[in-house]
Amino acid sequence: MTFAADDILLWVGAIMWPFVRISAMLLVAPVFGGRNVNARVRLGLGLLLALIVAPDLKPVPEIDPLSLDGLVVAVHQVIIGAAMGFVVQLVFAALVLAGESIAMSMGLGFASALDPVSGIQVPLISQFYTVLATLIFLALNGHLVLIDLLLRSFQTLPIASGGISTDDLWAVVRFASAMYSSALLIAIPAVASLLLINISMGVVTRAAPQLNIFAVGFPVTLFAGFIIILLTLPQLSVRIGESLMLAVRLVRQLVGA
Repeated sequence: MTFAADDILLWVGAIMWPFVRISAMLLVAPVFGGRNVNARVRLGLGLLLALIVAPDLKPVPEIDPLSLDGLVVAVHQVIIGAAMGFVVQLVFAALVLAGESIAMSMGLGFASALDPVSGIQVPLISQFYTVLATLIFLALNGHLVLIDLLLRSFQTLPIASGGISTDDLWAVVRFASAMYSSALLIAIPAVASLLLINISMGVVTRAAPQLNIFAVGFPVTLFAGFIIILLTLPQLSVRIGESLMLAVRLVRQLVGA
């Protein structure tokens, strides 16, 4: 049996181009892109999804992967996949920012742990919010919805037909600003309450200078911070769910699904 070079190139492209887009999304998206997820597992999942979607793809153009045109196509696939994962990752970044603000206000800024999503040291409050968001994301089948949208993107954004439009990229930028506002709204109740407590402790210290503010103030702010987090937890869960829904809607807009 003999195979022409064009046929081999077509077979390779039918697997390689979807694999590039899928791998980019898995690398950036939460849960899939966590530092505790083995790279071989991520690559194996990407290859499996590429093999699944390859038979249903529109005819892939015969482009040499080592040519300039092949590089342009690869960059487009990376941008599409990374943008899809980055939108959802912004929700988790907002929670990390809110947790850092709360932890600094209640005196837990020094207590940090390794975040399994980003792989960096974050305060324990941010770690708690990240774990809560991950559980909500999985409970809402967000990982399945993200994979479904990724596979549908090959029908709405075929290989070598261009990438995401400029307007959609600006929509991602606006979504990032919305997530910053969401982080501010999450942190405001705790930060404002702890600020009032600190002001009260300052007034007490002014009235009774012999009182050791460091021995009394730190346990008070720490205990009050945990109470405030407990009281705001129901609304926090709702806000996380709403933010994830907004992220999924934006992903749908990016891929035209």
